[in-house]
Amino acid sequence: MAGPAQIPADVVALCDYERHAAERIPAPLRAYIDGAGADGLTADANLAAWQAIRLQGRVLADLRGADTGLHLLGLDLPHPLILAPVAFHRLVHPEGETATVLAAGATGSLIVVSTQASLPLEQIATAAHGPLWFQLYMQPRREDTLRLVRRAEDAGYRALVVTVDAPVNGLRNMEQRAGFRLPEDIRAVNLDGMAAPEIRSEPGRSAVFLGLMDAAPRWEDIAWLKMQTELPVILKGISGANDAIGAVDIGADALIVSNHGGRALDGLPATAEMLPVVVGAVSGRIPVLCDGGVRRGTDVLKALALGASAVLIGRPQIHALAVGGPRGVAHMLTILRAELEVAMALTGCRDLAGIDEAVLWQG
Repeated sequence: MAGPAQIPADVVALCDYERHAAERIPAPLRAYIDGAGADGLTADANLAAWQAIRLQGRVLADLRGADTGLHLLGLDLPHPLILAPVAFHRLVHPEGETATVLAAGATGSLIVVSTQASLPLEQIATAAHGPLWFQLYMQPRREDTLRLVRRAEDAGYRALVVTVDAPVNGLRNMEQRAGFRLPEDIRAVNLDGMAAPEIRSEPGRSAVFLGLMDAAPRWEDIAWLKMQTELPVILKGISGANDAIGAVDIGADALIVSNHGGRALDGLPATAEMLPVVVGAVSGRIPVLCDGGVRRGTDVLKALALGASAVLIGRPQIHALAVGGPRGVAHMLTILRAELEVAMALTGCRDLAGIDEAVLWQG
């Protein structure tokens, strides 16, 4: 039996995991993991927007007792790095999501488990050594949604993260060109036995307006969900002020500013552009988190400076899992946290509460 995967010696940043993963993962699978919607404009913008923000260094600050801890929705976390919901971890590692939650526990990291996980949500929870949130795709039948909610509650998940920005898949042209298909032994096992949308067929028409949108969640479904559970309900995929205000008004406990990693609607602004707009609309009433294009600890610092309470990490966890298994994911998170601490030290921030727009270059 092979031993634990060895992390290559030249992996010192998240981009190194991406490079090594590209060498190990077949092209069709890479198109699924790293692909984006349509022309990839939003996915590229996510990366470029963080890179374009400049920082203001500070010297001689008193950083004794510095730390990165935070309190978020009833959880005391050692750092603001959260593993985002990503489907089908078994595509790159035989232990799938159980390997990833092992890494999360080893680094004190919160993880959001996807509805489309390749293992049962209960099995994943049993393997966890730290807090879990459950990412929820609302189902066409409310009774199926409620089944998922009750299973997550019973398994000990601490919040529901409802993805609201992908009622239909984006135009995944990279996947189409590469011919990606899920292997026969990998599926969204947590959706077994649940009803798919009823889709009509007409020549020359897509399924979008022939049944898919009839089953898509609406604001009243979020209000219904709030009445069904005592878990915090977080809406993921908020990209503008109007929806942010609507989410607060309907009782959302937190928001995640996201463009689905550029995988849904191409042409949306970058996360770094949307974040201050949503933060301003929320006005501190509930926490605002974000994801999309974060590859450096300096990106995390910039997100916190723009008003985020925490940051979710998506594709890099899969790159690291493919290269180094659970050790790789833990190492990736350790790199990112160390980079954040260095960035805080060099901008004079002793704790997360001290990170604000003053760390951003205003010249």
